[in-house]
Amino acid sequence: MIKHVLAVLAFLTFGVPAYSQRTSQYTSLDESKCKTLELNEKEGGWYRGVCRGVAGYQLEVLEGDLRQTLNVIAPTKQKYWLDLQNITYSFSSLGPRAEWRMNGKVPTAIIFRFNPDKIPEDPSKPTSYLIVAKITKKEICITDTVGPGQYQNTEARRFADTAATKPCKFQKPSNYFQR
Repeated sequence: MIKHVLAVLAFLTFGVPAYSQRTSQYTSLDESKCKTLELNEKEGGWYRGVCRGVAGYQLEVLEGDLRQTLNVIAPTKQKYWLDLQNITYSFSSLGPRAEWRMNGKVPTAIIFRFNPDKIPEDPSKPTSYLIVAKITKKEICITDTVGPGQYQNTEARRFADTAATKPCKFQKPSNYFQR
């Protein structure tokens, strides 16, 4: 009995803190909170801005033809295209912020809302997905998409906390948003 109590105490002392180091930090994707790099407001215009992230990472927001996408810029300045148009070719928008899943001070994944228009006749009714992208030393890519549901946020965080071991959903970036 004493061995079992000691085992539980050891787990609570040493096992839980490693998991409890998973925290979240947030980055605003609002155009007013990001640095505008390019803006063309004429018909068929585009926008490109960079938002401050965590631990030297940045997020690049791109919009063109009423479609938005998000790219991650590593501290080394390498850009990782998340290629959201592989999820849908319809009009789309990003949510107001991105959630960085952190293991201590190291980002391990990012979660953000993506709203593609599913009903072309009524674009006021987008379907809202949470996108999970892993962040490792070798790659940053989408690993999961979480559809609407009661536990959407909880499920996205669970996926994010195990994303490092998952394969990328999309391997080849398209050229749609690349400028």
